[in-house]
Amino acid sequence: MPRFRLDIEYDGGGYAGWQRQADNHSIQAAIEQAIFKFSGDAISLRGAGRTDAGVHATGQVAHIDLSRDWTDDKVRDAINAHLQMAGETVSILSARRVGDGFDARFSATGRHYLYRIQNRRAPAALEKGKVWWVPKRLDAEAMQAAAQLILGRHDFTTFRSTQCQANSPIRTLERLDVSRTGDMIEIRSSARSFLHNQVRSMVGSLKRVGEGGWEPADMRKALDARDRAACGQVAPPDGLFLTGVDYAAGAEMPSSD
Repeated sequence: MPRFRLDIEYDGGGYAGWQRQADNHSIQAAIEQAIFKFSGDAISLRGAGRTDAGVHATGQVAHIDLSRDWTDDKVRDAINAHLQMAGETVSILSARRVGDGFDARFSATGRHYLYRIQNRRAPAALEKGKVWWVPKRLDAEAMQAAAQLILGRHDFTTFRSTQCQANSPIRTLERLDVSRTGDMIEIRSSARSFLHNQVRSMVGSLKRVGEGGWEPADMRKALDARDRAACGQVAPPDGLFLTGVDYAAGAEMPSSD
């Protein structure tokens, strides 16, 4: 069965998250239904990241196995047509044929997230649902200093959901950068993989630094505590975007055997 890689964009505000659920509408289910309507294939879509309810994506990646070797453009356009007819806020940016060894989740070597905070007295209007509105002025430079103190390979239990199902809390945080442009604060994070709620937990703790409740050094103290109780507020899902997934060169090529 031919395998296709899908690059996907979505507004997660109206969904119960990426993962298919019995009683709630998910992004995975929306795409699977669209695929079935155009191809007749009842497939299981595998995504690179299981984003939570309300989390968005500009660079989600998934793969599917279809019964026919459709052209790339046909796969993209047909899925999008059915998504549009169903009123979904999901778009397939591209579809391309890949080797059978490619796995959107397990072949990934890096994942990238962006968190956006609208930091001004007036509430968000145009950006509502796409930012965390924080009216109190935040010190982005202090937040950046705090972020650099938790880079590297650590036990991230403090910044891990109690419902996290990962086998280990050890992760290597490659990037955590905070920057401000006008009233918008952007927090960019990169790692091979993240724990459940890790990014939102780190952002909430950085916000505590920005508003003066913590010194930058307190961010490292929270990490070293390896205790969920030491975490700051978990940031809401609205401002979080999965922006990209990395794969090693040749990961999408057919196997030599």
